[in-house]
Amino acid sequence: MIFPLALAIPIAQPTGGLPGNRLRAADDGSMADQILQVKWKSAPEDHDYPAAADYLDLLGDQAVVDAIVAELRAAPVVVKKAKDILRASQLEALTPDNPHVRRDLLKVNEGRKLSPILLVRGDCRANVPMLIADGYHRVCALYWADENIEIPAKIAAMP
Repeated sequence: MIFPLALAIPIAQPTGGLPGNRLRAADDGSMADQILQVKWKSAPEDHDYPAAADYLDLLGDQAVVDAIVAELRAAPVVVKKAKDILRASQLEALTPDNPHVRRDLLKVNEGRKLSPILLVRGDCRANVPMLIADGYHRVCALYWADENIEIPAKIAAMP
């Protein structure tokens, strides 16, 4: 996907996979042939877990939230494609002009590390979508850069 020029964000095309997804900036006059790298932190930041808990608190009681957050903290980091995360969550991607999506796109362009996202597994037998407990804006930003980008994530089951 091409970023709208009005956003003043380099137009990028994929050139590789995780770890460190590589985006090659298109010839837009100022960033021709520059390679951009999506950089990742090795683990979610400490503040990501309370952010996930705040969201999950809207969906379940405290015991459920505590169990999910404990499982997220203990879960290994895995990688999933941006398009698959959105499909499993049944959410639409926010557009690149969303301020939070734009902020995350700028972080990628500046070479800043992004935090892995936090997910709660859905249930296909009951048609329950996966939850993006923390990191929805990062998923959307990276989806617009390349829907096949693999995003580091921790996944917990719904208790």
